[in-house]
This record gives sequence, C-alpha cells and structure tokens, in this order.
Amino acid sequence: MARDSQAALVALNRFGFGARGGASGDFINAATDPRGFVKAELSRPNGVLLEAPGLQSTPQLGQAVFEYQAQVKQAREAAAKAGGPAEAQPAADPKPDGKVRRNLSLNMAATDIAGQAPEMKTADSMQPNAAAAPPAAKPAPQPLNVIQKTFRAEALARLQRATLADCGFTERLVVFWSNRFCISAAKGELARMWAGSFEREAIRPYVLGRFADMLKAVEQHPAMLFFLDNQQSLGPDSRAGQNRKRGLNENLAREIMELHTLGVGGGYTQEDVTSLARIITGWTFAGRQGQLGVPGSFVFNVNAHQPGAHVLLGKTYEATGVAQGEAALADIARHPSTATFIATKFVRHFVADDPPPALVARLRDVFVRTDGDLKALATALVDSDEAWKAPLTKMRSPYEFLLASGRLLARVPEDPGFYLNTLNLLGQPLWAPAGPNGFPDTNAAWTAPEGIKLRLDVAAQMGARLGNNTDPLDLLEFAASDAASVETRKTIERAESRQQALALLLMSPEMQRR
Repeated sequence: MARDSQAALVALNRFGFGARGGASGDFINAATDPRGFVKAELSRPNGVLLEAPGLQSTPQLGQAVFEYQAQVKQAREAAAKAGGPAEAQPAADPKPDGKVRRNLSLNMAATDIAGQAPEMKTADSMQPNAAAAPPAAKPAPQPLNVIQKTFRAEALARLQRATLADCGFTERLVVFWSNRFCISAAKGELARMWAGSFEREAIRPYVLGRFADMLKAVEQHPAMLFFLDNQQSLGPDSRAGQNRKRGLNENLAREIMELHTLGVGGGYTQEDVTSLARIITGWTFAGRQGQLGVPGSFVFNVNAHQPGAHVLLGKTYEATGVAQGEAALADIARHPSTATFIATKFVRHFVADDPPPALVARLRDVFVRTDGDLKALATALVDSDEAWKAPLTKMRSPYEFLLASGRLLARVPEDPGFYLNTLNLLGQPLWAPAGPNGFPDTNAAWTAPEGIKLRLDVAAQMGARLGNNTDPLDLLEFAASDAASVETRKTIERAESRQQALALLLMSPEMQRR
C-alpha cells in the first residue's frame, strides 16, 4: 500500500492539482491505478473545452470593447463641454497603464477560499479624524465595466473547472500551453478582454490535438496579434507601408521562433526573423469600423502584406497571400529544433528543473514520429518510468498552490476575487506575465524567502478563517494518506490549534511540492 500511496501522490501532485477533500475518493482511486487515473482525462478530449453561460467569442468581446471605448469617449467629451470632470472609472478596473495592482493587503487577499471578498474600507474611513467628520451621503456603488466583468467571468470559469476536475491533468496541460503561448492582460483593454477567450479558442481545442494546429490558432488569434503588435507591422513595399511611411514590426516573428517553436540556438538567424516578419505582414484583426471583416476577428490585409516570395530557413515560400505564412508556420512546427525545444519544456514543467536527457529524447522522438500529436506526447510522459520515480521537488506555482488548497478544502469558488487578489500578491497575476516568455517554470522563481513568507501569511489567514471547521489530520489523509511523511504528521499533531495545524498542512511538502 505504501508504494501505491506514493504513486497516488505523484499522480495527483505531479500531473494534477492535488486531491479533493470531502467524499471525492481521489486518493483511493489514484492509488488503485495511478497511471490509469491520470490518463483517464486524455480519453475525454471534449472535456478540455470550456463553455459556460455568458462567455462570448473573441469578435463579440472585441465589439463590446469598441462600444465601451466609444461610450467612455462620448462621456468625456460631454463632461468637457459641460465644464465638469469626466466620470470616474470603477474602482475595480485595472490601472490606466494596464498594470495589475500589487499593493493588496493580506486582509483583502486572504478571504474565504470560496472567494467571498470582504468589504473594502473607503479612503475617508481610514483617516485619523474620520469619526469627527460629519456623515456624508454614501455614493451609489459603481458597476464593473464590461472589460473587468468579462475578465472575472473568464477567470471564474477556469478556476471552477480546475477545482472540479477529477485529476486535473488536462487542466494542467491547458495551463502549461497557455503559459508557453502567453499573452498579457496588462497590455491593454483588448488584451484584458480577450485573455480568457484566447485560451478557450486557441489553446483548449488543441491541447490533445496537433501542435501545428495550435501554433496556427495562436499566431492568428487577435489577442496574440495585439499583444505582439503585428497589427502595426507593414510590409515596406506594401501599399499601406508606402502610404504611411512605416515598416516591419518583428515582435511576433521573433517570439514565434525564440519562444514558441525553435528556441534560442534552434538554428535560425536574425535574417530569418526579418523574413518571417515579412511573411506574416497583413496578419491582423478587424477594427471597430469593420472595414476588413467582423470587428475583432482575424483578417488578412493584403494591402499591408509585403509582396513577393521570401526565403525562410533556407526554403522559398511563394507569394500566396495568407497561405504563405501558414505554410511557413507548418514547416517550423515540424522542425527538429521545435521537437527538442517542446520536449525539454514539457519535461521541465512536469518532472524536474533539470530534465532527464533520456526522457527528453524519448518525447522528442514521439513528437517527430506522430507529427506533433500532443495527446501522444502527454501519454508518453505518463507512461515513462522517469516521471514516476523522480522525487517531488518541483515547487508549486502560486496558481497551483491556491488550486490545490481549494480542492483539498472542497470549496468551489463562487467569486474569483480571492484567487485574483492573492495571485497578484504572490507574484503570478492571472494571464498577466511580465513578458512574452511567460511565468518562470523553475524552483528558483517560487522559493525566494519573500515569496515563501507571503505564502505562509496566506496559509495562516486561511487557517484562521477555516481551521475551526476542519480537521487537518483528516485533510492530510485526503491529500497524502500514508504517503505523508512522519515529520509532516507530527508537525500537524503538535500544532497549538486547528487553525495553526491547517496553516502548517497547507505549507507542508505534500501541499507545496509536485
């Protein structure tokens, strides 16, 4: 039983988001057939898709942003004519520069794990002489604007899916690929509005499909085109380039090669980057006027495309319009360097910061042999002995830590506030990495003393709020059963209170490592 329990712990923590508490029976099911428990989700490809009431398509969301921006502009113009201040933006909006707020207090962040946010104090109530001030009429609460409301709805749908999943392997795959092909909601209003739909449309349908199909969907998605400025890239010899006296923007082309496919040292040159940038000129999305297509949808603007044939990685691509770029992407997806790069990233995420070379080589061969079949890649990972024998030394990211805690406490979020606030606090704001390389995937990023201190504070707040209603030793059985270490069990037993015991459990290696 001990060996099965250890394998169950690996199944739940390495490949999933940890065991659910309550009557789920996750640990028992995983111990019975660890590999089968993990692979069961791979046989339900439609289970990766995410549909929820109110979630809309990218063009619909784009149209909503354009309409909202027009309304804001009209309100400002009307206020300017009237000589008064423009209407203030809702307090819950992102900052004007698009950056997430990081000065959140622990009291705000460490709310009930179900996501019920506490009331926020007003500025006046925090003044020393607030009690002496005459009572003022309480302003009517302002509704969230459509952008923030959409972002929260998308976040909640993602969080609920991950919390309810049996194992969570496919949701972990979604997180992995979404981070590899990341955009940032901090880029601006369109990026924030599209962050969730980008993942639903360009990542989820292909997680168990072909890499080449995911690559095409990602690079043609309006969110990626906006994030990496390809709508600003004009062929120098195109009609638009001649008229506007502007040229290439190489951001998207560079990240396709450096971060999305070949990797640094993957055999491409700066000349190849420039050539790919020329090939994908004209890849853009329709604007608010809808002159090229449905507003917010991918379109190919022939007037912005650099004419002629182009040479990329030694191969000539003839002038075939949008198909020229699609052919280039298809070839890059099958490049040997891409196979090595993807296999390395995959193993580093799931197994160890220093990926076992033999496992990387095996997954690379699977990638090549199956023409980038990502379900085959995931299956090969689960079937490998290395993935089960390697010790659980990877530190969970803040997102994984919060999901694991919520699952163990059997709390399905009803509001995303707790998660969003706490992720900001812990340095992993949802869908908002600092750069196009995504959030780090190594221990060094999440084991800094400051980060551990913040996790401990969050765990202590959870313990204080929920400890009276739980038995931490029972939760330890749900989480690890007899695979839990003697040290962890004794530490929890010696705690001065249930609140402290719950905090210690949440900070234990069984909850922090995967």
